[in-house]
Amino acid sequence: MKALILGGVRSGKSRHAESLARDSGLEVIYLATARPGDAEMRARIAAHRARRPAHWRLVEEPLALASALSAHAATTRCLIVDCLTLWLTQLLCEDGQARLAREKTALLDTLPKLPGRILLIGNETNMGVMPMGEFSRRYCDEAGALHQALAAQCDRVTLMVAGLPLLVKGGNT
Repeated sequence: MKALILGGVRSGKSRHAESLARDSGLEVIYLATARPGDAEMRARIAAHRARRPAHWRLVEEPLALASALSAHAATTRCLIVDCLTLWLTQLLCEDGQARLAREKTALLDTLPKLPGRILLIGNETNMGVMPMGEFSRRYCDEAGALHQALAAQCDRVTLMVAGLPLLVKGGNT
């Protein structure tokens, strides 16, 4: 089962994914894409780590997401990817566009073939005004296209609003 969990910042996406993973009864691997670049991000990462069970494994991979998923997916595992939009931002900031295109294609090609449960978390940023800056508009375009492509591949899509999961696609499993 593949699930995409979208929502705004602090909407409850990670907590919801963690709850689903805990309830799955499977071995959990938390695949983190964040880079701890400043004090505020380090504090966010620490808060996430503190609330997760100690026996969950952590894999940190800011760029090569498809490779990390392939290496760790198994029928006996639940993988949480937190978060797609940080991953996308980091790829957008890399020199050249070839890496972004390669990594997105690799993710979209790899995801349908993966065994086990995969929970993908992303920020839904395209519900407001059109950003003024070129980079911000490109980010919104890339995030929207990525989320649409992943939603088409996922069995379940959930939109988080104020800590409440709104099922957009799929059943209750």
